[in-house]
Amino acid sequence: MDNAIPELDQIKRQLMTLHRPKKPKMLVVDDEPDNLDLLYRTFRRDFNVLKAESGIRALEVLDIEGEVAVIISDQRMPEMKGTEFLSKTVPQFPNTVRIILTGFTDIEDLVDAINSGQVYKYITKPWDPNELKMVVQKAADTYEVLKQRTEELHNAQNQIQLLAVIMQTAVEYPNLEASLEPIATAISDNFLADTCILQLVEGTVLMPAQGSHTSGQIVENWLADDPLVGEAISSQTIQGAVNIASDAALASLPHYQKSGVQAHLIVPVIHKGRSIALMSIQWKQPCSLRPDELTTVHLAAQQVALVLTSFQDK
Repeated sequence: MDNAIPELDQIKRQLMTLHRPKKPKMLVVDDEPDNLDLLYRTFRRDFNVLKAESGIRALEVLDIEGEVAVIISDQRMPEMKGTEFLSKTVPQFPNTVRIILTGFTDIEDLVDAINSGQVYKYITKPWDPNELKMVVQKAADTYEVLKQRTEELHNAQNQIQLLAVIMQTAVEYPNLEASLEPIATAISDNFLADTCILQLVEGTVLMPAQGSHTSGQIVENWLADDPLVGEAISSQTIQGAVNIASDAALASLPHYQKSGVQAHLIVPVIHKGRSIALMSIQWKQPCSLRPDELTTVHLAAQQVALVLTSFQDK
């Protein structure tokens, strides 16, 4: 399946275009309106800045907005100290980098917060804007490194788990046809797809035997009518569209209009130079896969080939 690598690279470029980096999110928290506005104006060009006037309100903002790269919080606020607020954000957002502003000498709280990993750095008031910008940029860089490492670890764990589940079907199921649905389910769950179809292929023809999984709906199989499928089978290379709405030719096809599918990866399953099956992975929104996850798709297809051919040897 080495000849699929150029197509992998092409689809990875599509994913990178789709997921262009946006301005990172930052949350600034201060009970003094003037300080809050100053922080907003300082960072609005480089960050998507969210504001909150108290720790309680800041927790509500995080519930709505989700993870942010950097939090800057004042220490002395009514109802909840800055260090107390920041400590509450650690369990849900461990990668977020936290900075505290302090205008008084509450060293014990600050030292405890820094030593426990809850605070990245503290800045004394009144702050130097250039110093604060430098600290925040380093904090944002730190967040990106932490986020990337977390994603890589998560992806590696998912990859191992998916390949193990696929291989286990060779042991748990009595024949090839019975194994198709659990494999399709494992692939769908791993990639958070709305639908996955695993269908046998003979030569260049889709065979009736298939396994499928979808999110609470009846699976409609229109693969025989899809030009991407025909190209994937004939060329034995991965085909796909990560944003069908941007492709006029595909968007006009009745099966895409009816199904609402907005991203589609078609992965031929190859054994000894022969197509034996086809994996169709479908999403109802532009593809949310990271480019590195596409490598897992490629490895999954190789593992599926081993499992399907193992039944022929039984």
